[in-house]
Amino acid sequence: MLQFYFLSIALNALAGYMLFTGDNDDILEFKSGFSLKDETFRLIVGILSAITGLLKILSAIDGDVPVVGDLFPALTGLLCGFILIFDYYRGNSSLVVSENSKKVNQLILKNRKIIGIIAIIAAVLHFLFPKVLLL
Repeated sequence: MLQFYFLSIALNALAGYMLFTGDNDDILEFKSGFSLKDETFRLIVGILSAITGLLKILSAIDGDVPVVGDLFPALTGLLCGFILIFDYYRGNSSLVVSENSKKVNQLILKNRKIIGIIAIIAAVLHFLFPKVLLL
């Protein structure tokens, strides 16, 4: 469906930009006071990105190979969504942090910018080459 195609491109680009910039001051802020640093907005983008990634795996554009045709953008959306949701959980949780979540946290923090760049590249390639296998 074309709606998921558009959402996949837009959310991969937005989530990738959020991951690339992190909590830096370089992130976009608007005159109205709205910022991409807002935790609730980051959570919403994370949830939408993960849902769109999942639905992108399940639905294909007409003439494209099911599942495999949109695999890279779908997996990128799922990964970005997971990271943004995990960041929200990590920042707002008062629960005891387990060893596994510490390992995931270290892995994410080390590779946050790389994953953001990959998501932006996936969005651009998916926009430019809509029917290429695995893109």
